[in-house]
Amino acid sequence: MPAVTADTLTLPRLSAPGLGDVERPVKKVVTAPSGFEGEGFPVRRMFAGVSLADLDPFVHADQMGAVDYAAGEPKGTPWHPHRGFETVTYMIDGTFQHQDSHGGGGLIADGATQWMTAGAGILHIETPPEELVISGGLFHGVQLWVNLPARDKFSPPRYQSIEGEQVSLVASPDGGSLVRIIAGDVGGFRGPGSTHTPIAVVHATVSPGARVSVPWKPEYNGLVYVLAGAGTVGAKDTPVHLGQTAVLGAGDRISLAAAPRQDADAPNLEVLLLGGQPIREHVEMYGPFVMNTRQELQQAVEDFQAGRLGVIPENALMPHRA
Repeated sequence: MPAVTADTLTLPRLSAPGLGDVERPVKKVVTAPSGFEGEGFPVRRMFAGVSLADLDPFVHADQMGAVDYAAGEPKGTPWHPHRGFETVTYMIDGTFQHQDSHGGGGLIADGATQWMTAGAGILHIETPPEELVISGGLFHGVQLWVNLPARDKFSPPRYQSIEGEQVSLVASPDGGSLVRIIAGDVGGFRGPGSTHTPIAVVHATVSPGARVSVPWKPEYNGLVYVLAGAGTVGAKDTPVHLGQTAVLGAGDRISLAAAPRQDADAPNLEVLLLGGQPIREHVEMYGPFVMNTRQELQQAVEDFQAGRLGVIPENALMPHRA
């Protein structure tokens, strides 16, 4: 880990903090509980214990793995519905296959991102390919749920495939950190993801003992999730480690520092930086539906049961069994 790497000495550089810039403080640190998703693949519930007000415009996220599967162990999800939000599946290592009822689909591998706008409604499946089920192997990624404002809840479904080589790569001023911008504008560098709600999704690798200050739009909220390793975050160097989310306060920049010594299986501090323009609308969630009212949730269930969210296509992708 991670799948997408680069020589930081040859990359464009983030700006250093300037006079008047404010490093965001840490309001709260929570530790993600472990669980299982879909057919039984292991996850960490990244946002457990964080209020929707602090998450807005995000509503849910899972770190999938990291796990080194034995032969026959890889698992995914069966066909299931969504309405009212976007799913963002970022594969750091390993492979996942996607297919949906709107015609989107493909292989997500080695730093690629599958961005699906469920909008008015869609069915989809995510499953490891047959060769991974047979052989086993490393599996590690993140799935993020991004809320849609009420005006976009019933927008047409959309699918974006973002390959690893399309991600914007920049470095810290000293070259000690690699910053991958998947979506949003960070310090004048823009990621390829096209979003309904203004957000930023960033994966940073910080070398042992290194420090980076990432420019962050002051109108965005700020969240830092530790994918691997240990270090500190925020204006007062609050300690964080694998599986923890730091909820940040107001400011212009997000500061990160990696501990001088890291574990052999996680040689760097790996973090996911998330933020966006808060929607500030009431949220009602039920399973795979994220709406504004209970009536809309009930309608989503009825529409799914009546087949109005889509149909599984002919010759559809199905879970692979060992």
